[in-house]
Amino acid sequence: MEDGKRNIAILGSTGSIGTQALEVISRHPDRFGAYALVANNRVELLIEQARTYLPEVVVIANESKYEQLRDALSDLPIKVWCGSKAVEQVVQDEQIDMVLTAMVGFSGLQPTINAIKAGKTIALANKETLVVAGELITLLALKHRTPILPVDSEHSAIFQCLNGEGDNKVEKILLTASGGPFRTLSKEQLRHVTRKEALAHPNWSMGEKVTVDSSTLINKGLEMIEAKWLFGVEPSQIEVLVHPQSIIHSMVQFEDRSVIAQLGDPDMRMPIQYAFSYPVRLRSDVRPLNFLELSQLTFEAPDTDRFPGLLFAYEAIAAGGNMPCILNAANEVAVELFLQEKIGYMQMSHLIEKTMQKVSFVQSPSLSDYLQSDAEARVIAREQIIEFTN
Repeated sequence: MEDGKRNIAILGSTGSIGTQALEVISRHPDRFGAYALVANNRVELLIEQARTYLPEVVVIANESKYEQLRDALSDLPIKVWCGSKAVEQVVQDEQIDMVLTAMVGFSGLQPTINAIKAGKTIALANKETLVVAGELITLLALKHRTPILPVDSEHSAIFQCLNGEGDNKVEKILLTASGGPFRTLSKEQLRHVTRKEALAHPNWSMGEKVTVDSSTLINKGLEMIEAKWLFGVEPSQIEVLVHPQSIIHSMVQFEDRSVIAQLGDPDMRMPIQYAFSYPVRLRSDVRPLNFLELSQLTFEAPDTDRFPGLLFAYEAIAAGGNMPCILNAANEVAVELFLQEKIGYMQMSHLIEKTMQKVSFVQSPSLSDYLQSDAEARVIAREQIIEFTN
């Protein structure tokens, strides 16, 4: 890090987290630089970002978009790469201080592993990495003494609540959930939920997959698994609370029964900036909370009968092994099929449940086992469409 400026590689620069991360970099150009920008498909936006932030290197995972990207940036001294191998390699550049892993889903696993092995600080916005291979990733981070700083608003909140608490014993983590747009709907009403309705989150602006995951509560299940690995607690110590206002981002209860909470406007730039600047807090242009405008903060228990995704996550982490990996792959396929309007809203949970029952279980998986389990789960998940249509 030269002159205190942190060079950041953004994996998923054209997504919701990536674009907000670039806003944070714009706010503090003396402290952060966008050294590498990586996207999957959105080449036009990647070109625009490259011309604005002038990174050293840009990578497009979709190789068919390479020529368009290269030609559009030919007048600039920017390296242009393509393909999944390039994504995995760019994170190892010795000039990079921090890697923001904001790619969606399983695709973030291998680049994160490479970044950890290269000793880069990880700003983790790809929860699936810890869901799929939590034990492997945490052991690897310990071995390479690589910090993993959470970017998810809930995990950032927990991290902030634990900051300075040393060895004080955590009794319980209270993980808050907005409940999504359908928390008051009956099962019958949920059967008729459309793609458009599922993508209209009441509080947060997020990518399509995370928005759907939030509405089904499986997002909270994935976050529970992530919290287990990030903070070294048991799933039984993690309680999910539905908090519709999304003002309290999460809480920690210590053994003396004191509860510390982190509050803020629902704006992802806040946890992104905290991960980038940790342990320093920098000035932000996020809207400050006005407590006089907060008429009430309410809490309720999640309904796992209408939203069984959370239950599946607890079952997956209880089983251990490759079961969380199977859960994640099945959910990625389910959300993809729902967004393509090939299955209904309630059929997503049936698809996940069936896939978890059918994929080969491995108690002590290696990285190759995770890769194989992910592939097998996706095939079996897609086969469930036949059952739905028969």
